[in-house]
Amino acid sequence: MEFLALLQDRDPGELRMELESAGQELPVDSILVVEILTRVEARYGIAVRADAEAARSTRSVYTFAGTVLKTIKETHPS
Repeated sequence: MEFLALLQDRDPGELRMELESAGQELPVDSILVVEILTRVEARYGIAVRADAEAARSTRSVYTFAGTVLKTIKETHPS
């Protein structure tokens, strides 16, 4: 949310509320996905695999966030 809000010059809290009210399948712009993914990978020291599952996850904000979270947990287990 933080990166998306930053790239869109918006308040993160307002953006989160908007996305939650729009539902889980809100589409993600492919160029925006690349920008956010680049920042997430740099910040968390991860690399999201370029596989079919990751490609499908970029179809919505919810599934994209899930893929990123899964990768972070796999890379940095608690």
